[in-house]
Amino acid sequence: MNVFGNYARYYDLLYRDKNYVGEAQFIHRLIQTYAPDAENILELGSGTGNHAVLLAKEGYQIHGVDFSQEMLLKASDRLSQFPTQLASRLEFSQGDIRTVRLDKQYDAVISLFHVISYQTTNEDLLATFATVKAHLKPGGVFIFDCWYGPAVLSDRPTVRIKRLEDDEISVTRIAEPVIHPNDNLVDVNYQVFIKDKNTGAVEELQETHRMRYLFKPEIDLLLAQNQCKSTICREWMSDRNPGFDTWGIYFMVKG
Repeated sequence: MNVFGNYARYYDLLYRDKNYVGEAQFIHRLIQTYAPDAENILELGSGTGNHAVLLAKEGYQIHGVDFSQEMLLKASDRLSQFPTQLASRLEFSQGDIRTVRLDKQYDAVISLFHVISYQTTNEDLLATFATVKAHLKPGGVFIFDCWYGPAVLSDRPTVRIKRLEDDEISVTRIAEPVIHPNDNLVDVNYQVFIKDKNTGAVEELQETHRMRYLFKPEIDLLLAQNQCKSTICREWMSDRNPGFDTWGIYFMVKG
């Protein structure tokens, strides 16, 4: 996930239209339903901390782990802007979610915004689920979302262009996907143009994000190898049963 390093500075702008508030409330409701006594959460792939901050406002203690130092710097910088009571509920540290060990167990483990789909090999997924197993209290819950294979193959990814701006910069991002059907992978090739509004200077970034689309039987098999079992597999945010039009699904796993 070190691909995020080059444009971490623009990450929050690129995703400012993402419904973080709604997603955090969705996660909060799931935790309250299936682990109502949960007090602390481990977030694997916490990015710049958007979900973590919103969940901390619900009263949880949050430990966010991310591979990108640039993302973590942005997350940590935010803490100084918050009241002490809120900031004290948040902690961020650098680590690879496949290997990190914090010598602590949590009531809930979450991994959002398709972090699991960035684990592109069986070995990556098994190692990540082993991390979850090591940190999840008995009776706790593990919640993650990912790209859903039947929908990716039915409604295939296409070229997309995204334009947005703030007071200082304007950003144009072109996403060109290449699908690898025999490997269950999509290479999303990003070309990002950032224009400084004051000077007119333009910076260009090029990134490739390799994403794995997943199917329920393989997730069940990989979880079982870490003595875990998925109990819920539904459409992200809507809670419908997933189908051929469901690109984003979530799994809820009981510890």
